[in-house]
Amino acid sequence: MNLASSVLLTDLYQLTMLQGYHDAGMEETAVFEFFVRRLRPGRGFLLAAGLEQSLEFLEQLHFAPEELEWLASTQRFSKDFLASLETLRFSGDVHAMPEGTVFFPNEPILRVTAPIAEAQLVETRLINLLHLETLIASKAARSVLMAPDRLLVDFGLRRAHGAEAGLLAARASYIAGFTGTSTVLAGQQFGMPLFGTMAHSFIQAHDDEALAFEHFAQAQPDNVVLLIDTWDTEVAAHKVVALAPKLTRAGIRIKGVRIDSGDLAEHARRVRAILDAGGLEHVIIFASGDLDEYALRDMLAAGAPVDGFGVGTHLDTSSDLPYLDCAYKLQEYAGRARRKRSEGKATWPGRKQVYRRHDADGRMAGDVVTLESDPQPGEPLLVPVMRGGRRVAQAPSLADVRHRAAANLARLPQALRRLEAFDYRVAMAPALQFEHWQWASLTLAAPVITWAAWPFHRAAWTNLRHGAATMDTLV
Repeated sequence: MNLASSVLLTDLYQLTMLQGYHDAGMEETAVFEFFVRRLRPGRGFLLAAGLEQSLEFLEQLHFAPEELEWLASTQRFSKDFLASLETLRFSGDVHAMPEGTVFFPNEPILRVTAPIAEAQLVETRLINLLHLETLIASKAARSVLMAPDRLLVDFGLRRAHGAEAGLLAARASYIAGFTGTSTVLAGQQFGMPLFGTMAHSFIQAHDDEALAFEHFAQAQPDNVVLLIDTWDTEVAAHKVVALAPKLTRAGIRIKGVRIDSGDLAEHARRVRAILDAGGLEHVIIFASGDLDEYALRDMLAAGAPVDGFGVGTHLDTSSDLPYLDCAYKLQEYAGRARRKRSEGKATWPGRKQVYRRHDADGRMAGDVVTLESDPQPGEPLLVPVMRGGRRVAQAPSLADVRHRAAANLARLPQALRRLEAFDYRVAMAPALQFEHWQWASLTLAAPVITWAAWPFHRAAWTNLRHGAATMDTLV
């Protein structure tokens, strides 16, 4: 069994709630939305990722016989409830922002419409998938913006929080614009370009550094990138120059050198001078070692002659922002809008759509979140991706997703291209605000609300329609 696809990879309360829905005969359609509540300091935008794995999960959703047997052994659930799970499949609709779409807080990037048991059961795994890939793609995009014309390689598998996290981090970074990854399985699974050099252990295993270089070149004649900082970086660069003619006679061309420690910018300057003086102007300098988007920005701003970067730990763990304040919340049940009023975690009721406006230069100029039934000017960002439990179209290629991400990043306002946080305007439309106020009145006052009975709401709605009041949120 693939443990990652097991329906038991969930929180216990999903199953206990399903037992409750079953016992109460609650089978009506529910609408849940996944969104990020707020941005943490230092982030100006997010990049949607993880939809493909989410849809795969929904398509495969089922309880295996051995899983039902184990659930029965816990004696937590009734026999008739467990029997109902035997035929449970996801039969709902899904609307989502395509992977590679830039988005902001309070904007749903995925909406699930399905019988409440189905929509509830998938919550944990959908959050798990969307959170991870969106987190890493958003982190990777910042390095892409700082080094747009450089080779960028994901080096983070060994520091990732588990096998699946490392594999999906490679995919997410590629969506964001990284050139490739060192994770071999990502090459096999996703068709991603693979990059790799050597470890210090290869040098240490030899008595002579130049001999280690020669052995590696002979073993990998089409990928000769030599690690030169095991002992003395500049001395090793001279050895590379001395070795090059011998390799050339053997038909082997040195592609690059890698520096993994010390003052990377200063070493790169010295190594560049050594290589150029030795006629190796074509050899690239690749830097790695505890790098993040800030290090890339600073090195390139200082004019460091680095052609490519391996970004690992800080990327695959998103070290400065290891989680997103995200949620998957009920917005409608049995045809009626629902909302959460919890302090600091209140939601906007109703199924929603997000519209994006662009300025004359094609840059993002502002978003509006509104009810699905309230069309607004601009581009609607949520599109149907699944109906009746089946995809509406073939999954886009990873190359197409990557192209969408590049196009979205190119449309960022200049201020959002910096590493410092910047407020982008996301407006809550009048229709959504009225739904919010109407729901609050229904909950806190009478069980029925009418237009004539509530002059405050009527006046507020009129003012909002005519622009006399706004409740924009800045993110």
